[in-house]
Amino acid sequence: MMNKKKLPELLAPAGTPNALRAALEAGADAVYFGGPSFHARMRAQNFTKETMRESIALCHAFGVRAYITLNTLVTDRELPAFLEAAWEAREAGADALIVADLGGAAAIHRAMPDMELHASTQASGHSVHAARELAALGFSRMVLAREASAENMKTFVQGCGMETEVFVHGALCVSHSGQCLFSSLVGGRSGNRGECAQPCRLPDKSGKYPLSLKDLSLARHVPALIDMGVHSLKIEGRLKSPEYVRDVVRIWRRLLDERRAATDAEMQELAAIFSRGGFTDAYFTDRVGRGMLGVRSEENKEQSRASTPFAELTRRVPLTMHFTMQKDAPLSLSVTRGEKTVTVTGDIPFVANTTPLSEEAVKEKLTRLGGTPYVAESLTVTMDSGLMVPISRLNALRRAALEALDANDRAMIDLPRYIPQKPTGLRPQAPTARFEHTAQISAEAKHYFEHIYLPLDRYAPEADGVVMPAVIFDSEREKVASMLKKAVERGAKHALVGNVAHLSLVREAGLIPHGDFRLNVTNSEALSFLLSLGFADVLLSAELTLPQIRDLKGSADAIIYGRVPLMTLEKCAGKEVGSCAACEKGENALTDRRGEKFPVLQHYPHRSVIVNSRPTYMADKARELAATGITGGHFIFTVETASEVKRVISDYQNGAPPKGAVRRI
Repeated sequence: MMNKKKLPELLAPAGTPNALRAALEAGADAVYFGGPSFHARMRAQNFTKETMRESIALCHAFGVRAYITLNTLVTDRELPAFLEAAWEAREAGADALIVADLGGAAAIHRAMPDMELHASTQASGHSVHAARELAALGFSRMVLAREASAENMKTFVQGCGMETEVFVHGALCVSHSGQCLFSSLVGGRSGNRGECAQPCRLPDKSGKYPLSLKDLSLARHVPALIDMGVHSLKIEGRLKSPEYVRDVVRIWRRLLDERRAATDAEMQELAAIFSRGGFTDAYFTDRVGRGMLGVRSEENKEQSRASTPFAELTRRVPLTMHFTMQKDAPLSLSVTRGEKTVTVTGDIPFVANTTPLSEEAVKEKLTRLGGTPYVAESLTVTMDSGLMVPISRLNALRRAALEALDANDRAMIDLPRYIPQKPTGLRPQAPTARFEHTAQISAEAKHYFEHIYLPLDRYAPEADGVVMPAVIFDSEREKVASMLKKAVERGAKHALVGNVAHLSLVREAGLIPHGDFRLNVTNSEALSFLLSLGFADVLLSAELTLPQIRDLKGSADAIIYGRVPLMTLEKCAGKEVGSCAACEKGENALTDRRGEKFPVLQHYPHRSVIVNSRPTYMADKARELAATGITGGHFIFTVETASEVKRVISDYQNGAPPKGAVRRI
């Protein structure tokens, strides 16, 4: 029996106005694109204020929703401009804003509570409880992590309480979105701020590509996606050409309308449009492995060049029109598009001295819709005989009707004045630290650090706190709850929490929650929101500079020592650069083309975490740190031995300069 469930929305990317027209030509239900600023594809051509407004009106003419991306992290000083960008998108008629920054979302929701918000995949949402926490910020939709299996996707759709959007086609980041600092901390181009340099696509020192994934395609799973009740299917590609957008959307439109999976021939057609040695569905099918890796070959590039250039938008929107001209009454023109009808009035006609206006002339002028997305499907005319108006007045009536039809129906508001939030609470005054293993925890460490954290799955009484896993899918929640219970029984009292979805687990276990750097806090709004949820304090984003940290006068701390985790991978990187045994011992490392070695660690349950080749080091910068308000600071010990930990503590006590290559805040 044919699946009669409602079809998901087909959501297409648009990096340029021409790509947007290509999406409309191919039959997209919704389009997402960036305005002039604050979005995760700053290298795309993107849209000016004027082209954004025009493009949204064009989308609405076709009955297509338009979502504007504001999905980058923002600092305190940028928040007023961020709010202005949100207001401009709202005034232009945007149907929703795609937002990643929790503080940015809080500011928008407070100023414009009627604005629909979608939580970007950069917000690191991967479970039902993430959606429940995000709802408090006004989010009505969450983009689920690409790494979710079919089982976890189904659980999320059934229990999240909001609309679910999933990526179904296009490029895959090897790291969990929102959890990649590689481009930022190593190359100075922040992926969280729309400037990713894609280091994962580069070869390592041996010439291999251990981090480059094939593109995602779930085209063989269309019936399953429909059956789950997923609300929106998202195609990646705001850096892609109009031809890519048109051709990929066209195939997905056909599959959805026919409620079926792609054939082998259609998969080959999709691969010819763009691929990196084929596609992967390994996350969805829960078969994560080496077969996911892929690079773009010369043959792939040659196939893409063969696509037919996109020329113009040929589709037209049918209009039903009715014109009335009666004696002693204003001209009237009603126009209907779908469920929307507008009526405009014009001049009062006068009695013709010679040749009265004919019905043929009326029809010819009113159906002249060139240069618009419309075509007159029908025009009925009711007119008294012997009357006349200048032809220019008919043209003006037609233009007025189309302007009314395209008008933004949302109530206009003044640009809200941004009122900064002031986080309450004091910054931690004593240093804290996390370790990979108990063997690293020296007597000096126990004396020096106020709180010591160990990974939850390796917790021992030498520490008083646990580091929560970076990712906990719904299928893993019960196991994590059990580990938390055991940790509490063994003496754990605190928890470093890197995702709002995990806060409820920590509360239920009776632990005091402290916000981890993975929460990507870069502004006071985000800090205030997290403190309101019950966090005792928060570690700020590792991307912040000292002046930006100074701006955040609240209950927050910063990483002042250690190899900061750069990537969290569902795909095992350890097997690509070494062995599982070496990974467990912390002996695996990714060596880049310059010879820099990035240690690869194994975290629960079998995720790879790649940490920086150089430790952050600020022992000789105590005065600079104090000027920002930081008197405590957080330390990350990954591959250090107990004796090296002892040396680091001594260096910080004595303000010693660095002894090798380091990273500065």
